[in-house]
Amino acid sequence: MKLYYRFSLVLFVAVLFSSIVHAQEEIDLEVMYKIKTEGTRNSQIQDLAFHLTDLMGPRLSGSTNLRRARQWTADKFTEWGLQNVKIDSYGEFGRGWDVKKSYIAMKDPYYAPLIGYPKAWTEGTNGLVSTEIILLDIQSESDLEKYKGKLNGKAIMIPTTLSTAPAFEPEARRLTDEDLENRKVVSINPSSGGRYSPAQLQQMREQRELDQKINEFLLNEGIALRLSGTRGNFGTVFHTRAGSYSIDKNKTLPEMEIALEHFGRIERLIKNGQTVNIDAEIEVEWLDDDYKGYNVLAEIPGTDKTLKPELVMLGAHLDSWHAGTGANDNAAGVVVMMEAIRILKTLGIQPKRTIRIALWGEEEQGLFGSRGYVQKYVADRQTQDKKGEWDKISAYYNVDNGSGKIRGIYLEGNDQLVPVFEKWFEPFHEMGAKTITRRNTGSTDHVAFDAVGVPGFQFIQDPIDYGRGYHTNMDLYERMQQGDMTQAAIIVAAMVYNTAQRDQKLPRKPWGK
Repeated sequence: MKLYYRFSLVLFVAVLFSSIVHAQEEIDLEVMYKIKTEGTRNSQIQDLAFHLTDLMGPRLSGSTNLRRARQWTADKFTEWGLQNVKIDSYGEFGRGWDVKKSYIAMKDPYYAPLIGYPKAWTEGTNGLVSTEIILLDIQSESDLEKYKGKLNGKAIMIPTTLSTAPAFEPEARRLTDEDLENRKVVSINPSSGGRYSPAQLQQMREQRELDQKINEFLLNEGIALRLSGTRGNFGTVFHTRAGSYSIDKNKTLPEMEIALEHFGRIERLIKNGQTVNIDAEIEVEWLDDDYKGYNVLAEIPGTDKTLKPELVMLGAHLDSWHAGTGANDNAAGVVVMMEAIRILKTLGIQPKRTIRIALWGEEEQGLFGSRGYVQKYVADRQTQDKKGEWDKISAYYNVDNGSGKIRGIYLEGNDQLVPVFEKWFEPFHEMGAKTITRRNTGSTDHVAFDAVGVPGFQFIQDPIDYGRGYHTNMDLYERMQQGDMTQAAIIVAAMVYNTAQRDQKLPRKPWGK
């Protein structure tokens, strides 16, 4: 019984503390109304989305189009009257790379256009390639010997284990109430032992070693082009990189990824004794004039004498892959964040703390932009040395899960923030946003801040068709949910405003020396 009463007392104190904190959080409902009104009646989402996708085009890390997009966003911030606008280098990234021409078609046994795109940072073909495709059967290093001296000038394919599957589920979906409740559950599984078994890890290591030897062999044999299959249905090509942006300038193979249905047709033709010939050409340009990576920064300065040096940050990554226009990954996030800060600026908000927007570079290659910023200005994760902005940033907000509605927020395990955000989300319950979860979510720019103890957040979003379309040739303007993006921008603007006006910085998890 004593244990029961002690537990009850602890629970009572916890609930009481939560209620007190909840009550202390003040919301200016008049400002919330103004944010909603400006965001719905005067939304610039459509125009911003057009410029960043159709007009800027694909924005591969280090590419000419990414440079154009950086300048365009900086100019837009200046036009809006933001201050301290700059394109800020975080350090070295590597070589830029542009596709100047890409073409592939089957000539024999009959003509058929093929859906295909060069892999990122691949070499060009030095003009039109008109040649036979050789299907290689390589299970081990010893199999390479039978092709020695036979592949010069040929195109090659290695059979794929990928396959298509009918889509029995709806193409797009929103999170249900059950889904959102499940997002609140924090699983603890101390005996998981990692994602892969030792045998699986060894198999993956052996496959990587074999792949490297195959690439070296094909490069030495002088093949004209390598064709790879890619996951995706109905002509959707999920693209990756083959070459390297490293300034070492190591030569790589010309390589194209083609739609799985087209890859399968060619593979079956060859296996059934048919000769398959293709015409193909890849023309690329390497950019060696500037190896630095950059972020775009701009501010609404704070007005409180004491709190002005402190920061509330919002951001998204500006780079994309190269076959589509990066509409959902991540032009959508950039547009939402740009619209959020436009709303605040248009309303003449005079924040206590400085509000800073950051559009990150080179996220797709490993969070280069945000990690570079954190390393330069905030803290060294490895040494745990804190830098000038570490104690100044109250929060960083990120959007990078497509263009679906915001349904809530991940708090990255910070229990202290639950009552804060429960209160802040109240004005947006009717917009479908009310799920507050302690769970973590990863793989995007908020991770760089959370890793050094600075509150960094990614929002819960409706997936729509995000997983089926990002990193593909079909990640285009048409796939953006602009009504949802309007809702998201309004909520982000409100969260940023509340954080900027709060008497204290948001509470943090322990970190550092």
